[in-house]
Amino acid sequence: MSILSILGRGGAIIALILLIVALLNKLILLFGVLLTLIKVAIVVAFVGILVMIALAMFRARRRDKREMDQA
Repeated sequence: MSILSILGRGGAIIALILLIVALLNKLILLFGVLLTLIKVAIVVAFVGILVMIALAMFRARRRDKREMDQA
């Protein structure tokens, strides 16, 4: 009987270790996905700012041309 209890405890410890490894693997995967989402958000924000700057430049150029034509 003592052999079965020893094997039972060993199996429980091995199962617990495997569970911890699986959870850590999922946590690492989740962290990677979150970092990727943050990086994509930063790139989208940067592109948005560049587009806004370009639109402001084109509007200013168009406004300057109108003022030159009216003068």
